[in-house]
Amino acid sequence: MTVERITLSVAEARSLATEACLSAGASHLMTKSLVDATLSAIEVGREELGFPHFLDYLQSFREGRIDGSASPRIVHRLPALIHSDANGGIAQLGFDLVFEDLVNRARTFGAAIFTQKNSYTAGELGYYVRRLAFDGLVSLAVANSPAVVAATPGAKAVYGTNPLAFGVPLSGSERPLVIDQSSSATAFVNIVRAASEGRTIPEGWATDENGEVTIDPNKALRGALLAFGGPRGANIALMVEILAAGLSGASWSLDAPDFRSGTECPGTGLSIVTLSPDAIGEDFGARVAGQVKRLEQFGVYIPGRRSSPAAKNGADFITLDAKILTAIRSYI
Repeated sequence: MTVERITLSVAEARSLATEACLSAGASHLMTKSLVDATLSAIEVGREELGFPHFLDYLQSFREGRIDGSASPRIVHRLPALIHSDANGGIAQLGFDLVFEDLVNRARTFGAAIFTQKNSYTAGELGYYVRRLAFDGLVSLAVANSPAVVAATPGAKAVYGTNPLAFGVPLSGSERPLVIDQSSSATAFVNIVRAASEGRTIPEGWATDENGEVTIDPNKALRGALLAFGGPRGANIALMVEILAAGLSGASWSLDAPDFRSGTECPGTGLSIVTLSPDAIGEDFGARVAGQVKRLEQFGVYIPGRRSSPAAKNGADFITLDAKILTAIRSYI
């Protein structure tokens, strides 16, 4: 199946996305946060979490699952703990509003924590740790989402895809090391994309509505995703659930409304732990960079080290599915 692709300059893509967000009901501040995060995902090669997922946000603005005028309520529980209530808005805005404060507190105390509740799903989780890594901080981020993942075939969906991301600064001008993965066998957006493109999915990704393993993405959308590695992946999902929802006071995945239908915000959680390696020694970035290069010489795959098409051309242009472009334009 041939998919028509359209090329836009990054400036054109930003303008289009901004206009669509504002037309869908987002505030100017919320629009900037979401567009920045979307373009960042595309730039590092996470296209599935770029404009395809951006459409979920637009639809949710329009249908009321995201309050486009929401202002996060931010409080400092402890000197090194910042807590945000997104008030039914997007996760990225609360993070943007505390970013400089979080960085300063991590540098001052050696570590700092950000937690947030009551937001729409977090989008590309690597975005948060990548930004912190560019400021010289090591960080771990976790987020939960509505329940779509079963621990084993035939079981009820009890967890979200519950991703975790880890970011590490490297020395010099090297891009940060970023590990970003879900605790499910794949991300939900990959199932949606396969269904829209008429492709099958690998066995082991999902089950149908009867709990049987399926390679049909349409049946998977009516069933459940599976945790990666069976019980081990389910354990990771539970750990993420407790740190993201339990710690922040957000909705448990089992209680979170659907992020693609209805009028209620999922109300899910995000938690980020930041560490300042400079508090221990100034050679951290160089040591990690050296170790990464040594591992690569042994043929070890290091996440994020292969340039995306956007990164290769300086992110001056991006390409996207013509159908996605048409759908975004329909909001203007």
